[in-house]
Amino acid sequence: MALLLQLPLFPFNNMQPLYSSFSSTPFIGHRQKISKYYPVRCLPTTNFPLSSPARPTTNYQPTFWDYNYIQSLQIDFTEEKHILQRDKLKEEVRYLIGQQRDLIKQLELLDAMRRLGLDYHFNSEIKNLLNSISSSKQNIDDLMLNNNLHGSALLFRLLREHGINNAPILRVDALTSCFKKVRENFKPNHQHNIKEIISLYEASYLAVEGEEELDEMREFAMEYLSHLDRSLLSQELTEEIDHALELPLHWRLSRLHTRWYIDAYGKQENVNPILLELAKLDFNIVQSIYKIELKEMSRWWSNIGLVSDEINFSRDRLVENFSLAVGYTFQPKFWRCRKAITKINCFIALIDDIYDVYGTLDELKIFTNAIEEWNIATAQQLPDPMKICLAALFSTMNDISSSFSIEKELDVLLYLKRMWVDICKGFLIEAEWTYNGYTPKLIDYLENGWVTVSGTCVLTTLYSLSDDTTVETLKSWNFYPPIVRYSSMLFRLYNDLGTCKEEIQRGEKANSVQCYMKEIDVSESIARDHTRHLVRNFWKKLNGELIEFSTSIGSFKEGILGVPRTAQFLYQNGDGYAIDNGKIRDQIFYMIIEPIPL
Repeated sequence: MALLLQLPLFPFNNMQPLYSSFSSTPFIGHRQKISKYYPVRCLPTTNFPLSSPARPTTNYQPTFWDYNYIQSLQIDFTEEKHILQRDKLKEEVRYLIGQQRDLIKQLELLDAMRRLGLDYHFNSEIKNLLNSISSSKQNIDDLMLNNNLHGSALLFRLLREHGINNAPILRVDALTSCFKKVRENFKPNHQHNIKEIISLYEASYLAVEGEEELDEMREFAMEYLSHLDRSLLSQELTEEIDHALELPLHWRLSRLHTRWYIDAYGKQENVNPILLELAKLDFNIVQSIYKIELKEMSRWWSNIGLVSDEINFSRDRLVENFSLAVGYTFQPKFWRCRKAITKINCFIALIDDIYDVYGTLDELKIFTNAIEEWNIATAQQLPDPMKICLAALFSTMNDISSSFSIEKELDVLLYLKRMWVDICKGFLIEAEWTYNGYTPKLIDYLENGWVTVSGTCVLTTLYSLSDDTTVETLKSWNFYPPIVRYSSMLFRLYNDLGTCKEEIQRGEKANSVQCYMKEIDVSESIARDHTRHLVRNFWKKLNGELIEFSTSIGSFKEGILGVPRTAQFLYQNGDGYAIDNGKIRDQIFYMIIEPIPL
């Protein structure tokens, strides 16, 4: 731990965006230091044919999800009767929101709606109620004077989750004062105290930089909850504690948590049957929409020609890629973004494998030039798999752009091109590191790695292809604002924690864990601890940006948190993308395939 405390964190507090504008040079600042040794500008294409080296083999598992199985999925909840029943239940819940008068029950109702995945139906009602609660001096006094830690922590979290940032309860010193007073009278294994501590624990993960008191409260809460005598607790409470300690709510993939919480909520003594019925029906309706989209994506993937004996070195992960798109933005209205990102995810996996395991360094330079010039003619010397990939990529991006242009009269192709140029230049840097047997310093690796992990592609797509996108919002887009950087950095760190073992076996030297091990000369265990330490700090940075950042692009707002949450889901127990250990498969099944019994 001493090592961790002595090491400076990265100087990102007063950071300028890595890319200052759409037309500016794409690699500036610290990344220029990297490019002095590993130039990102590719060499001109040569006029002689490249040799045909022996290609490395990979041991990626084939996809578990059979095409015929996907096409046979039953779509059970799209009939008019289901929609009408949901509308009826929504009105009953809307009435419930307006009639509830008890402050704590109001907050618990809003929290249940959020966990049950229903809050997107009631955004205006929820925000109006939270504004009303937080602007009432009487409400705040009742919470503080009565030392109601459960209510105070719950309101603190709900306000930050919904972007309401000017309430007195958001002062951390007020929450700290309440915590200290309650702590003096804690009773071991008392159910009320446990409820308070769970609320405090969940609220602490909304901390921003400088709120060290919340860190102290989180550590206390973890210690308290971890050492409870479980034999004195109900099974439901034990499951809630274990679920929270495994992963805080703020870090969880929302749709997967909703699936779990619907079951957990149904076991509670104070369950609201109307809310539960709506949650189950809505989950199944939305899931049916996902299955329709997945069938369409499966047909696209089957027809595009990228799954063949000739391209057998890459990961075939269509269903996983679609589940990631659901993780980034789950709301039904963002269907266009989900489908585009599914396609982009498929290309990212293939192109990443081209740079990592298939192409020679000379080939990769030509490949990157072809991406930069967006011209297949410059890639004629490349082997067929690389040319097939380029042709399919250009065609798909052109199709996505043209369909959006026809509907919205906006040209987004320049933005899609730019994100591909950036990620491929980053891939080339990593390929040169591997080719030269070079392990960069951690800060150099991360300066490149937060781009190559693909969060920039996801978030640029969510911003560009939203129904909320306008000419003005497109013009205001910078490549890339700090909020994109922090979200992507978390993706990178989670990815590296999950894939480090396999990357070492493949001979790759650029991974945040490996870079730190070599730079500081420490064990893998210490390097992993430091990486987790960075995860916590970048969550604080992201939380701070969320408070300051404002945009009308709903899919982008969802994606900012969806990117790290999805990464956490995918890499929590190792490389859940490349390796099918059954756990991710089961979670996808519950989230996208199997409806909830009504």
